[in-house]
Amino acid sequence: MKSQYSVSLSRIVQELDLRVVYAADRYDTAQITSSDPNRCGLQLAGFYSYFDAARPQILGKAENAYLLQLSDEARRESLERFFSSGISVLIICHELTPMPECLELASAHQVNILCTNADTSEFMADLTGILNIHLAPRITMHGVLVEVHGEGLLITGDSGIGKSETALELVKRGHKLIADDAVEIKRTARTTLIGAAPPMIRYYMEVRGIGIIDTRNIFGIGAVKPACKLDLVVDLRVWSKDNPYDKDRMGLEQEYQEILGVKMPRTTIPVLPGRNLAVILEIAAINHRQKKMGYNAAQTLLEKHDNAIDEDIGWLSL
Repeated sequence: MKSQYSVSLSRIVQELDLRVVYAADRYDTAQITSSDPNRCGLQLAGFYSYFDAARPQILGKAENAYLLQLSDEARRESLERFFSSGISVLIICHELTPMPECLELASAHQVNILCTNADTSEFMADLTGILNIHLAPRITMHGVLVEVHGEGLLITGDSGIGKSETALELVKRGHKLIADDAVEIKRTARTTLIGAAPPMIRYYMEVRGIGIIDTRNIFGIGAVKPACKLDLVVDLRVWSKDNPYDKDRMGLEQEYQEILGVKMPRTTIPVLPGRNLAVILEIAAINHRQKKMGYNAAQTLLEKHDNAIDEDIGWLSL
């Protein structure tokens, strides 16, 4: 899926420690919009069907060896066709020395040439990983994101229901705050969502009656985290006997909420005076981790109950 986002070429150069061999006139404003780097061997051989010039072009040992075995005239013709195809950046791996024709044509067609000493396959994996993060589909949701026992909990619910106060209590109990009020969520892989706070409000919380507090300054650097993976959505609802969440008290049925095309497990927690939501969310995080590891307490109890009926054993003897 094509991304509507972009990342500056200069940032990728900095993050991957690339060497600039030739900087085009618009190097400082050049943007990468595709997360799929392309090994340019087929194009150098003349095949341009299904070719996307917006993709970062990678040249490794195989492509370099192919060019070296061509005659001077054929090599120049191949490179001329390649550099005039609309590409914006060519990255040369293994610290290979760029051919004179490359530098000449890069200047003529204003193509950035970069270099790395990394192996081609290793570099492409690193580049793809970074681009998947920078160009990932994203959405901003109202809620609070905390990491509890290693599980990323996205707390949602109506304004004023107690999301921030619950997160504050969790932070006091040693867990980590990622975002309060606005959560930026990116889909970095097919089933992976990463949540973070907008830079402007990172580590700040709004506590009704007090105002804005700086969680990092109050509780220390160990109480916050810049981002984390989403594992479970916890939806806080004001308790009502007519709400459907009271129908499955054992927790046998798993709820889901779709976020950016990913089915995210969700649990609905009814809010009542006197309920310790921080403790309940700690248990929700641990219970969810157990389910991921293959243990479901409700299912185990149900199986014991069914076995007792089959064997005509009273439930008290279980």
